[in-house]
Amino acid sequence: MDSQLGNAYNLECQFQIRRWIMFPLIEFPELVQHYAPYFADIFSAEAFIQFERYISGLIVSENKTVDGINRLFVFESRNQSSLNRLLTESPFLLEDLNQARLKLLNRLPGTQMKRNGVLSVDDTFLVHYGDHFDQIAHLVDPTTGNYVWAHDLVNLHYSDDDTDYPVRFQLWKPTDVDALEQGLAAGIPLKDSKQALKTEAPHKWRNYLQGVWRRHQHQPEVAALYQSKLIIAEHLLQEWATAHPDLKLPVVFDNWYTQPGFCRYLDKTLQLPYVGTLADNDHVFLKSGAQRLDQFAEHLKQEHLAAMKRGGAPTFKPITIRYKGEKERYYSYCATHRIQNFGRQRLVINHREADVSDGPVCFISNRLIWQSPGITRIRRHRWPVEVYHEEGKAEGLDQYQVRDFQAIERHIGLVAVVYSLLRAAQHDPALQHKFQRQLKLDLEGSVAFWRRATQAQSLWSLAPLISAGLAHGQSLRAIMTPLLRALCAA
Repeated sequence: MDSQLGNAYNLECQFQIRRWIMFPLIEFPELVQHYAPYFADIFSAEAFIQFERYISGLIVSENKTVDGINRLFVFESRNQSSLNRLLTESPFLLEDLNQARLKLLNRLPGTQMKRNGVLSVDDTFLVHYGDHFDQIAHLVDPTTGNYVWAHDLVNLHYSDDDTDYPVRFQLWKPTDVDALEQGLAAGIPLKDSKQALKTEAPHKWRNYLQGVWRRHQHQPEVAALYQSKLIIAEHLLQEWATAHPDLKLPVVFDNWYTQPGFCRYLDKTLQLPYVGTLADNDHVFLKSGAQRLDQFAEHLKQEHLAAMKRGGAPTFKPITIRYKGEKERYYSYCATHRIQNFGRQRLVINHREADVSDGPVCFISNRLIWQSPGITRIRRHRWPVEVYHEEGKAEGLDQYQVRDFQAIERHIGLVAVVYSLLRAAQHDPALQHKFQRQLKLDLEGSVAFWRRATQAQSLWSLAPLISAGLAHGQSLRAIMTPLLRALCAA
């Protein structure tokens, strides 16, 4: 027991060291030097240096704030305000940054969009303490049920078996209640009986106005008054479809986004295939009438178990899919049904256990001839956007202290750049050769590994500096003093 506790303690210490140690930077990391030129045309000469500094800090430092990043640099020391100006004043366009990022990814065969790729839509909370950030809102955290101050980031994410990365993204803005009221009142009568809510229950007044907006959002002048997350998702997909008219990738999303209007927009307006996720209380129309989906799934399960007992054909047939190079097995029901509010859909109900003892998961698709292996494979590619939200936060997605909304958007865009560079590194033989020559490591493929490898390469770059200083007669103290000052300051 004592040895086990000792091992656990050592592992925890190693984790804390890795988490908190700050490597002072004497030069930009090799990964940044390798990829930064692809972004040079976007910035002025001075802003480009700040861009290199910022993305270097996002990769190497555990403190992703402007102050934390600025303290890393030993010999390239500048005032913190220079990095601040990159986010608040530099005239570069976020769209240009995003296009340069995607153009870089398209240069490498491993990160190019492929015809078997999948787009996913999801959002994540960027939680902060206090309401002093522009456009922050008091929202219910779906994982805890508690209210938190957060920005809500809507992402359109790409995934295939080789890679994944964010394609487009936008921060949701909370309702401007006064502007919404004025806009609605110009063409839609508001109930006099609701006016008292303005002062007596402002949140109920806001909810009432949003309800009126939802019922009339088919009118263009009403839709323009507020952008819900669903509308943001539609716009992100519209922009992607316009840029890729010949690439009809399927779109996958969870139950929150599986709304009739959103599905119709994908099917009729963009003419894209989709795979959505149904809830237990959705209804399927059978010959006997409407039935809750959880009850229908239970009926199929009992039918399947009875068939297995008598040696008949299974209701849930075994299928195998390939996902990220691995085989996965499911037990699947697939048929075309009418789903309430959605119309005719291809319905797939899956179990992971052969005895179907686990809970069912239910998907729909607008492609009525698709079979369960294809629909299941597409649905499986929803997971990488969840991983990006977690790993992106490790790269600083929610670790900003700037308060200006444009600066926050730029920070998020720069984190997307960092994540994409780490993805590109997995498929870039030229960069891998440089790392292999220096570090003599087996270069595996995860984003987390390439972040650690970049930290290791930055640490390695200190060795030649120290060696050269000693060779030229400098004392070890003289060499180490600026490094230690940078380390302690960070």
